[in-house]
Amino acid sequence: MTSRAEQIDPVVRARLVCPQDLGALIDAGDELYNPRLRVAYPIDDLGIPDMLISDARPVGDDEHQRIVAAGGEKK
Repeated sequence: MTSRAEQIDPVVRARLVCPQDLGALIDAGDELYNPRLRVAYPIDDLGIPDMLISDARPVGDDEHQRIVAAGGEKK
């Protein structure tokens, strides 16, 4: 099964960056993840990323390690 992150149009995905630090994001299933700030941005059921800073979810140490260890794909 394809994750929501993988379903984002490649042209659009290539242009998405973190709105906080303008850095690259990691595909993390149904979210886009910034490992530098340890925040995750949700992707809705229609495949639209919610890139609002106020909607970003903080990620704890254990989850951060899991995402990074899973080899989240940097785009």
